[in-house]
Amino acid sequence: MAVSGLATAILAVVAIPVFYGVVKLAGLIIRARRFYKILAPVPSEPMHWFWGHLHLLPGANEEGLAYYRQKARRFPVWTVSWLTPLLPSVVMKVPRILRPVLKSQEPKPSFLAYEWLKEWLGDGLLISKGKKWARNRKLLTPAFHFDILKPYIQVYNEGADKLLHKMSQCAETGERLELFSNISLATLDILLCCAFSYENDIQEKGESHPYVHAVSEMQDAMMHRVLTPWLHLEWIWRLSPTGRKFKKNCKYVHSVSEEIIRKRRETLQEEGSNKKRARYLDFLDILLTAQDSDGQGLTDEEIRDEADTFLFEGHDTTASSISWNLYSLAEHPEVQQRAQAEIDALLDGREDQTVTWDDIHNLPYLTMCIKEGMRLHAPVPFVQRELSKDMEIYGVTLPRGLLLDLHLYTLHHNPTIWDNDMEYRPERFSPENIEKMDPFAYLPFSAGPRNCIGQNFAMHEQKVVIARILHRFTLSTDPTHTPRKKISLVMKAEDGIYIKLTPR
Repeated sequence: MAVSGLATAILAVVAIPVFYGVVKLAGLIIRARRFYKILAPVPSEPMHWFWGHLHLLPGANEEGLAYYRQKARRFPVWTVSWLTPLLPSVVMKVPRILRPVLKSQEPKPSFLAYEWLKEWLGDGLLISKGKKWARNRKLLTPAFHFDILKPYIQVYNEGADKLLHKMSQCAETGERLELFSNISLATLDILLCCAFSYENDIQEKGESHPYVHAVSEMQDAMMHRVLTPWLHLEWIWRLSPTGRKFKKNCKYVHSVSEEIIRKRRETLQEEGSNKKRARYLDFLDILLTAQDSDGQGLTDEEIRDEADTFLFEGHDTTASSISWNLYSLAEHPEVQQRAQAEIDALLDGREDQTVTWDDIHNLPYLTMCIKEGMRLHAPVPFVQRELSKDMEIYGVTLPRGLLLDLHLYTLHHNPTIWDNDMEYRPERFSPENIEKMDPFAYLPFSAGPRNCIGQNFAMHEQKVVIARILHRFTLSTDPTHTPRKKISLVMKAEDGIYIKLTPR
């Protein structure tokens, strides 16, 4: 009798999740069939019965990017891409399709990469939706007001000074410099000082800094999971070596942000009402003191989520942009010389050679170079949205729950918008050309209500760091190495981005 009861219990334990899985699979099949009919007017490549379209992507690499560019020539407006036959996404590539989506407050998807990122970034601005997103966006917007950003110029210069010291050592020995690892340390150093008034010897520790390493591994893990269908299942992911390493890295990056927040709370308590005026108000000050109309501030969990989000978005995306911009300048000496002439006109004769707040608004050609670099290399290759309600676009009523892929890399290489899209031409962003440009043709920081809250911070930082480097050095490519792009949450390189430095 006892054996029979035990067998029944075991059967129940096994049967319940199996039944749940069957019901869920049936629901996905019914949903996919409905979407397939609705999306019939949207062009698409032939679909594999098991892989969907995943098998057509050569990889998260240069070949994958070439595939996206080639696909943009075949389907320049939009197309359906099936991540397995159960999960369609509509890939959008032109302004008239992107505009209605980005002007709305459609949320980030509640499944796949954004949902998986919650373990790392929590429910911060990147992932949150609805009333919570609207409330927290409003609370955090003051952190990026120009009055707050203006004092950060000093921090950008201090971070650039440390980077220039390392570059000088490299130039003296004639060694090539790997950009992404060194720039990433510099942008993290700058971000920690600006956002959290947290000073550390990050740049001095070199490429082995554990935070930078952990963030890089977690990005690659997310991309690997997206492209590996069986890892979409949570229990398989948890048991996989990549999933276990991801969890370990999450714990570490959380410990970094928690330590920063803990130290700031202690400082505020010690100083109390006698707190001396800081040299600048930072992001963490606003996180800790912000209150909504009901007098409610952010919870401890919300503070950590926003800190983790800003730590990632604020350093790695900017590092990608600066690194690829510097490489493009090294590839094009005539462009580099013109940018240097503009910078020299401002900085020559100054004792400290730092870039001021006024200077960043008087570097029009360098700004054109940075914008063209972000177009060509797309530091953030793609973003996604999930429709919260039916939306008619281009004569097709897209259903609620549909995943929308906003391919920024493909948009920035769409031949119907950009002629000779693989050429580096800063003049594309001259004032007269910008005046004629559709505002939704160029979206390095996305657009609409869910655009990048820190875009001014990022642009100012890029101008200061790149201007300081070009004023000190002439850049050239390493003839023995050509970088190969790697698609991750940000645009990286498979085997580094190397340049040579010549003191000026």
